[in-house]
Amino acid sequence: MKLQDFQCRPVTIRRLLIPHYLRFLGASHTITSTMKMMFKNKTLLITGGTGSFGNAVMRRFLDSEVEQIRIFSRDEKKQDDMRQAYKSPKLKFYVGDVRDAASIAHAMHDVNYVFHAAALKQVPSCEFHPLEAVKTNVLGTSNVIDAAISAGVEKMICLSTDKAVYPINAMGMSKALMEKVMIARSRSLSDDRTILCGTRYGNVMATRGSVIPLMAAQIENREPITVTDPAMTRFMMSLDDALDLVLFAFNNAKNGEIFVQKSPAATIETVTTAIKQVCGVPEHPVKVIGTRHGEKLFEVLLSREEMASAQDCGNYFRVTPDLRDLNYEKFIDSGELKITESIEYTSHNTTRLDVSQVVQLLRTLDLFKRFRT
Repeated sequence: MKLQDFQCRPVTIRRLLIPHYLRFLGASHTITSTMKMMFKNKTLLITGGTGSFGNAVMRRFLDSEVEQIRIFSRDEKKQDDMRQAYKSPKLKFYVGDVRDAASIAHAMHDVNYVFHAAALKQVPSCEFHPLEAVKTNVLGTSNVIDAAISAGVEKMICLSTDKAVYPINAMGMSKALMEKVMIARSRSLSDDRTILCGTRYGNVMATRGSVIPLMAAQIENREPITVTDPAMTRFMMSLDDALDLVLFAFNNAKNGEIFVQKSPAATIETVTTAIKQVCGVPEHPVKVIGTRHGEKLFEVLLSREEMASAQDCGNYFRVTPDLRDLNYEKFIDSGELKITESIEYTSHNTTRLDVSQVVQLLRTLDLFKRFRT
């Protein structure tokens, strides 16, 4: 059975509250023969290719039949590090910035697929410099889309975040606008030419700037672990899980669609306890510092409105775009009962992991490999 033949179903409350997930425990993350053939003799461009996501996507696709992988970023040092580390003839490096339309257009020539990961992602920096977030996350994405359409790219996937749903900080707001730009541009495209789509993630463990490496560093430096609110919940997702979602989207998405993986969640208290256990320091001190500006008690991967139209694709949700035009008058007399009856998909109402499950998950990460038993 081909991935594109996967049967999606309407979402039910039961499926929302009890996702049949937990496959991260002992799961195998490989590119199938179908996917290998899909990328045979193709060229993939990864914007933000020197970041955590970009590196992970690159490593996964090196195992495919892809002919060339182009790494596009403005960090020449990290590009050189990648060049020296992999020494692969498949890798080609382009120094540029998504804010510069000419530089991305140059890199887009003869590209088949695009994974757009370039972004400003740090909540505090975006709060203090919101216009910079707009320039990179919104206008930069528009530049990448323009270049992809002009070059006749087959499919472009935009990387988004749970912070784009009901956003309360500048980073989330700029990512939400990025999604809107992608969806708006997709309305004028046909699926037999360029397809624009998105993937939305929760917390991806051990990526640069995330909480798990911070806690590990605090333990290593013999400093108290700083916790904002022990009751906060966050989705738990590995880089391999994130890449599986990318592969699913590459093979299944149509224009304007956003894909979300069903992910379990854990409280920050559970994560903290699990990290101390993995590191062998169960008595390590913890300091509660209070909620920081721009932080939520829980994250949301799908809004109530999106859940009303989402399709259940097994391990994933598919969100189809709103294709209404500007003639809104015809919608005034009748609403959507499905929206009224829907609930959002959050880190509070998904499957909740306990300490032992988080411990098992942490031990799969390279960050804790020296603590494996």
